[in-house]
Amino acid sequence: MRIEIWSDVVCPWCYIGKRHLESALESFPHADDVEVVYRSFELDPTAPQVPVETTVESLAKKFGTDVAGARELMKRADGAAAAAGLTFNHADALHARTVDAHRLLHLALADGGPARQRELKEALLAAYFTRAENVGDHAVLRSVAVDAGLDPSRVDAVLASDEYADAVRADIAQARAYGANGVPFFVVDEKFGVSGAQPTEVFTQLLDRAWTESHPQVELVGGPGADACGPDGCAI
Repeated sequence: MRIEIWSDVVCPWCYIGKRHLESALESFPHADDVEVVYRSFELDPTAPQVPVETTVESLAKKFGTDVAGARELMKRADGAAAAAGLTFNHADALHARTVDAHRLLHLALADGGPARQRELKEALLAAYFTRAENVGDHAVLRSVAVDAGLDPSRVDAVLASDEYADAVRADIAQARAYGANGVPFFVVDEKFGVSGAQPTEVFTQLLDRAWTESHPQVELVGGPGADACGPDGCAI
């Protein structure tokens, strides 16, 4: 079973939804047979490469309030994060474009597979939300990526070019084709979609249903007891 997750590394509900899915997978009996792949989505592709304001200042401008008002708005996600075992400290992080972080996530997938990509995804989310680091800064991205096990020379090559930019655009186009205008957005086996940081129970139901439909059981009609041959021979 394959789960594709469209998200951004500066999206609070993406981090919270990630934890909810992980909680569901912990109790899913077929978790070892589930592959999780992250897809790119830029919440603000117009954000500057070199930031000029903080996250809370950007939100204040977006919602027509002041910084104090924006901090109050952020408390809802902060509370949900705490309930999921996360601590958010990103209000004063710099607001920057995330395309380069997404390009590195594609590098991680290509060179290390889904497991390495998941490790980098978690590291990028922690860098932004826990340590309030600028995930648009190449020095920060390089440090996080190398610590997550990526080859330093490949990281440098990707950051110095536009490699994987086409893959990022393709992911965004696919999200829109699915009708997703926001993230997180989860797609299981290209058949079932879930929008938003749904509760763990919803993900549990999703996993059970997707597994049942992809691994149908044969319904026994007529009941046991009819004559048949088995590994110990035939009844005569």
